[in-house]
Amino acid sequence: MRVIYCFLFVFIVAFMPQKKKRVVFFGDSITQQGVEPGGYITRIDSICKLENKAAEFEFIGSGIGGNKVYDLYLRLDDDVLAKNPDIVVIYIGVNDVWHKASFGTGTDPDKFERFYNAILKKLKERNVKVILCTPAVIGERTDFSNQQDGDMNRYSDIIRGIARKNNLLLVDLRQKFLDYNKQHNPDNKESGILTRDRVHLNEKGNQLVGDELWKGLKTL
Repeated sequence: MRVIYCFLFVFIVAFMPQKKKRVVFFGDSITQQGVEPGGYITRIDSICKLENKAAEFEFIGSGIGGNKVYDLYLRLDDDVLAKNPDIVVIYIGVNDVWHKASFGTGTDPDKFERFYNAILKKLKERNVKVILCTPAVIGERTDFSNQQDGDMNRYSDIIRGIARKNNLLLVDLRQKFLDYNKQHNPDNKESGILTRDRVHLNEKGNQLVGDELWKGLKTL
């Protein structure tokens, strides 16, 4: 009789619906557009289905245009933690750099790192797994003549350091975009390779981001 009960238990467990890993993508307008047709989040969902892993993952976009790292911190509770995520992908930094020149605001490097760490502290308290992303580009010229290249490298280094210090998975989109443009932008164009306007992703850019993030998500 005990053998029968054990068999029934194993049988029932095997056919119970598997709990999906809830993934929240947390960021700015790049992530806001990621849930649109052709966006990087939509592409991740499609890749997931093609690899027969749809039963394992649920994807939620939480991007708002113009957001900087402190905006993410302020809306973390309502827009992320309230959704009870298993995994959070943080993709921020472009506006922290860009807005310095375009609006005279932005975020100083020390404050950027402090707010970023404050976000991670809250996620850690909830045992949420995290993937960090470096900001990709503000301009696609390959000779480092884009106005914000210096700051983009500096802020990406901050995120790389945070990832190392906390032993977190890093998807280095900054380096991926630089490498891609070196190979595919021989005319040193400002946009049109992976972006449509120097910042926001075009079809190829969304595919690259989707592919790289999916590689990381499958490891968690």
